[in-house]
Amino acid sequence: MIVDFEQVFTERTPRVVNAAKLLRSAGRKKANLFLAEGENAVEAAIATGAAQDVFVTESAARKFEHLITAAGHMNVYVHPITDRAAKSLSDTVTTTGLFAVCKPVLWPMKDVMRGKPNLVMVPVETAEPGNAGTLIRVADAVGADAVLFAGETVDPQSPKAVRASAGSLFHIPVMRESNFQAIFDTLKARNLQIIATSAEGETSLDDAGELLKQPTAWLFGNEAHGLSPELLAKADVRVRIPIRGRAESLNLATAASICMYESAKEQNR
Repeated sequence: MIVDFEQVFTERTPRVVNAAKLLRSAGRKKANLFLAEGENAVEAAIATGAAQDVFVTESAARKFEHLITAAGHMNVYVHPITDRAAKSLSDTVTTTGLFAVCKPVLWPMKDVMRGKPNLVMVPVETAEPGNAGTLIRVADAVGADAVLFAGETVDPQSPKAVRASAGSLFHIPVMRESNFQAIFDTLKARNLQIIATSAEGETSLDDAGELLKQPTAWLFGNEAHGLSPELLAKADVRVRIPIRGRAESLNLATAASICMYESAKEQNR
């Protein structure tokens, strides 16, 4: 697909102005759209039909010619933009110059848990968008069935979260629900055991092999204060990750990666 750069959109062009508003939560909510930046995210958005418009600089059009061609095949509008316009669409210091305006991809509760899920990630009150995106990427990598963001969480469709997911936001069902009880009721209705991570958990991950063979939903706590006593009490089992070195603890993404990998390994033996 050939993009005509004779007349490019500037940062003041209405389409670019409206796309730039998607960098903020209020803008995404009002427009019911979100913005994806970078090769992986834009490629996944185009391939899954989520992308409505693509904005690209001249240098990015040359570098990502295959994606521009794919956008044309999917009847996605491609708009040439200036480098300055690209900066207005990015929340990073160095922009890729490639963006997609996307339809919402978060799933409703009734759809995200259809069928018989075997492995589900439930991050609780996740505050950092980079962590949210990384968790989605981890869940996708291990073959999990869904990611359920519980409580008051960061928006998984925020630019940093989308970028950190590296396209996985478009691959795996993701939902956001503030009502904890609704999530627990749904997990139990699907016959999933609920395992919470806790440094004081009664079961070591080393000894959880047989346990992890069962359909499982993992609860992962907030970055700063973990899981509340109330939520820990609602879990069927509390599991701790053995730390054999001198590190005091593991960060959220690392702990989730270890636990999800162990579950996937046992379920796929």
